[in-house]
Amino acid sequence: MRQSVTVEPEITGRESVGLADVVWENAQRYPDTVQFLRPDPDRRSWPTHRPGPGDTSAVTCREFRDDVLTVARGLIAAGVEPGARVALMSRTRYEWTLVDYALWSIGAVTVPVYDTSSAEQLAWILADSGAVACVVETADHAAMLAGLRDGLPALGQVWQIDSGDLIRLAEQGRTVDDERMDARRGAVSERDTATIVYTSGTTGRPKGCVLTHRNIFLDVGNATAALPELFNPGALTVLFLPLAHAFARMIQIGVVLKRATMVHSASMGGVLDQLRRYRPTFILAVPRVFERVYNRARQKAVDEHQGWLFTAADRVAVRYSRALDTPSGPGPVLRLLRRGFDLLVYRKLRAAFGGRCRIAIVGGAPLGERLGHFLRGAGLTPLEGYGLTETSPALAANRPSAMRIGTVGRPLPGVEIAISDDGEVLVRSDVVFQGYWNNPDATRETFTADGWFRTGDLGNLDSDGYLTITGRTKEIMVTAAGKNVAPEPIEDRVRAHPLVSQCMLVGDRRPYIAALITIDPQAWSRWRTAHGHPDASVAELRDDPTLHGDVQAAIGEANRSVSKAEAIKTFRILPDDFTEAGGELTPTLKIKREVVQRRRTAEIDALYIGH
Repeated sequence: MRQSVTVEPEITGRESVGLADVVWENAQRYPDTVQFLRPDPDRRSWPTHRPGPGDTSAVTCREFRDDVLTVARGLIAAGVEPGARVALMSRTRYEWTLVDYALWSIGAVTVPVYDTSSAEQLAWILADSGAVACVVETADHAAMLAGLRDGLPALGQVWQIDSGDLIRLAEQGRTVDDERMDARRGAVSERDTATIVYTSGTTGRPKGCVLTHRNIFLDVGNATAALPELFNPGALTVLFLPLAHAFARMIQIGVVLKRATMVHSASMGGVLDQLRRYRPTFILAVPRVFERVYNRARQKAVDEHQGWLFTAADRVAVRYSRALDTPSGPGPVLRLLRRGFDLLVYRKLRAAFGGRCRIAIVGGAPLGERLGHFLRGAGLTPLEGYGLTETSPALAANRPSAMRIGTVGRPLPGVEIAISDDGEVLVRSDVVFQGYWNNPDATRETFTADGWFRTGDLGNLDSDGYLTITGRTKEIMVTAAGKNVAPEPIEDRVRAHPLVSQCMLVGDRRPYIAALITIDPQAWSRWRTAHGHPDASVAELRDDPTLHGDVQAAIGEANRSVSKAEAIKTFRILPDDFTEAGGELTPTLKIKREVVQRRRTAEIDALYIGH
């Protein structure tokens, strides 16, 4: 090993039994604490609770326990046995959390499925996990599943949230008495499997990660203990990432564990309205969300002929944030400038997140050092973290009192991280999963001979134990000249340009590095109008010299951060964007590189004609 660091646990697990037990404890000790706010609840899917602000329904700890108990009884009546796998396919909504905890309370196993999954993906997860039942959200989901029934002999009942099936399931549960329910919950062990989470997969078929109640409790318990500024009674968050993703689910569990309040947001489309409406104290997002907010704020300033003001505010925010990391801190002049730009620019930016939010948890992909400094300088501190589905998921995180922008922070309590001789990040901890479901070969391959979990990520640890992720072992490109290139840092810098939606580097075993570029749809609408092409598509103008010049500016800026051998020599603007629906992005907006390379072969080859 080249480097290693260990942080002792704050939570040992002696308090842990089943993940649902805290729901009963909260109801007994803090019955009237508001656990959830349900915006515009659908009475057809699940009953409303007491009135909250506007059309919001407030769910107290007692009411949440009662809801979980009611659904749990229904599941028992329907024949769901301990250890049975039940799939859950829905957008982020109250019923997702309700079903999750109900399954845990009776010792069943939740198998999350992204609501955007294809029929092929759904069929694979249900068949591989051996799911005996499935909860879906919509009629479209139910219709998709109906077409797969013949290939799923283990699948029994299907409940559709939007049609009121959960309410009918609850009515069925009236035959289950307290003694039977208490026996089921009391039999749940911390060593029991809580969930099988299938990796969204940028390559290959998804693999099912087996996580126990203990894995998840130790991870979330130690993470929330390390971040008391975020997870505490009185804190509020709006969760808009899909709960099928382990990162978002960790927030759900942390909120329940620490009795904070959560609002479920079912779609990204309306999330800004909900952020303004509920004014969260912290949020969780992937870097692309912050990139888009930043780019749109900058473009709006340009449209209002105040681009110079935003540029100046940007520079001051970055300088201010960098100065916070120096022994002397920001000087009086810099503080004065920062205060002035707070009135003119930063407050408007924070208003997009509700105005109360001062901390954002960032994960899923690298944020980028410069954007991180801008956000902190503007008053929205980004706490970048790191983890994998296989690690329950969190392994490391920056904290308000101990952060280093550009890194993913120090290991969380109870986590040991090492860097192998070839640069791979290795982990030992009780939060590491039990293995891949039905896949012993893959499980063996992911552990070293002495028990370290291979993350597949490349990184390094500094002298203070802060971890920096530099790339993926499988994504490192080797040019024809033998130069190793990690694509993500360069791609992040290119995406900082408001015109750019996605950037994917190519060049493995090629003579030089090149890039595929897609154009942001909203930025495109403004660009084409400003340049006299109000009705043109990207496909029609992708060879336009002015458009090329604007994208080249982004490429040039990114190239300044790397060596000549790593620099992007040429690029190609694609006629359309990468999308999740098109299969080229994961649900957390990561590029599926193998899919893009397969589908865009002609575009990639065109970058190397004549060489």
